[in-house]
Amino acid sequence: MGIPLLSLIIFTPVAGAAVLMFLRSDDAVRWTALIVTVLDLALSIVLLAGFDTTTHEMQFTEKVPWVPALGITYALGVDGISALFVFLTALLGAVSVLASWVAIERKVTAFMASLLAMQALMLGVFLSLDLFLFYVFWEAMLIPMYLIIGVWGGEGRVYAAFKFFLYTLAGSLLFLVGVIVLYFQGGETFDILALTAQDLPFRIQSWLFFAFLIAFAVKVPMVPVHTWLPDAHVQAPTAGSIILAGVLLKMGAYGFLRFSLPMLPEASVYFSPLMLALSALAIVYGGLLALAQDDLKKLVAYSSISHMGFVTMGIFALNIRGLEGGILQMFNHGVTTGALFLFVGLIYERTHTRSIADYGGLMKVAPVYTVFLALFTLSSMALPGTNSFVGELLVLSGGFAANLAVGAAAVLGATLGAAYLLGMYRRVALGPASVGARSKIRDVNAREMVAILPLAVFVLWVGLYPKPFLAIIDASVTHLLTEVHGRESGQ
Repeated sequence: MGIPLLSLIIFTPVAGAAVLMFLRSDDAVRWTALIVTVLDLALSIVLLAGFDTTTHEMQFTEKVPWVPALGITYALGVDGISALFVFLTALLGAVSVLASWVAIERKVTAFMASLLAMQALMLGVFLSLDLFLFYVFWEAMLIPMYLIIGVWGGEGRVYAAFKFFLYTLAGSLLFLVGVIVLYFQGGETFDILALTAQDLPFRIQSWLFFAFLIAFAVKVPMVPVHTWLPDAHVQAPTAGSIILAGVLLKMGAYGFLRFSLPMLPEASVYFSPLMLALSALAIVYGGLLALAQDDLKKLVAYSSISHMGFVTMGIFALNIRGLEGGILQMFNHGVTTGALFLFVGLIYERTHTRSIADYGGLMKVAPVYTVFLALFTLSSMALPGTNSFVGELLVLSGGFAANLAVGAAAVLGATLGAAYLLGMYRRVALGPASVGARSKIRDVNAREMVAILPLAVFVLWVGLYPKPFLAIIDASVTHLLTEVHGRESGQ
């Protein structure tokens, strides 16, 4: 295209964060942050519009020497595996600004700057083609999220922020060791595409697989390294929860797709039964934990553990249906769970309570709110016609093909999902009408509708016509599976 589109997508939020520092009015800060995120969203739409779905090759590539002595380059590119997540990150960035419009009343400039910095760093993770550059983005994005939770979170925000930081940092240190080993084993290069072409000994692959597994499992999060997630979600402000669930949890699954499968094919195939078992455990255990919750935000947080179990199950089913379903479900989870956290934030702003027992009869006082809540609840439980149904159906199909017991466990998890989600909606929207403050709840306003509607559109679009989304990922997934099974079998 003649322009560095990927660099523009990454650094537009950085430039916006810098501009915020010179603004004195909180309203000016909010509007500027919104304009910047909408501009970034427009750039991501340009990216998708120009994306060639017929090839698995990296597109819109940029490459500039950075530290030549160490073989480090500033290298960017996008393929079918990362394209949807670039768009998702930009979309949820704009939604997060709208969700914070009233909720964040102090240190507004610092908050919006942190949000924009977070967006830039997450985009950098999805677009990096240099392993060192990837690691810089991967580690740096912990800082603004730590600040978002620790400064603007709830009463237990400091504990939750430290727990989040320590868990993710511990996993990242092992990842760093793996990066160093890859650098020397792969011919002293950080080029991700070159490293993908290397044929490492199985012993090295196995060691690296578990080093990467710990780092990526924390981010997903997989059981038993999931305990940081409920605390982080409960204490984070609404925008923090949207970004955390919508994008940050995808980083671990993306790591499996970008590193574990293509660079460690033999180990990935060999340890796939273990990964499928851990995925089934997360699906069922997360569902049981969600079923026991009375805190609305904790319920949605634990549901994420279950839903991300479907993602990792699809990835390590190592067949076309499972892998495409897993990637599509990553996108779907970002849309649906991001929306559910938005709705939790909207009701919390009005009632200052997250206890499901304190709600009831919202259909009578906030009918628009409850109608859209119903849509996203049905999406989360994968009702036919919604986005999650398509992804979950593909994952289940791939899971059963890989292992009958794992597929059966996933079906049980889906049943648990229907139980806790329908139970939550019944108590919140259709139960006996609350009295006092709860009876005076106002319905959603125009600003909130602007945040809700794009997410609702994608719930129905993917659910009713998933072909364009599957077309984006198909060529890259087909090539990835060919490489994994071909190299694993020694071809």
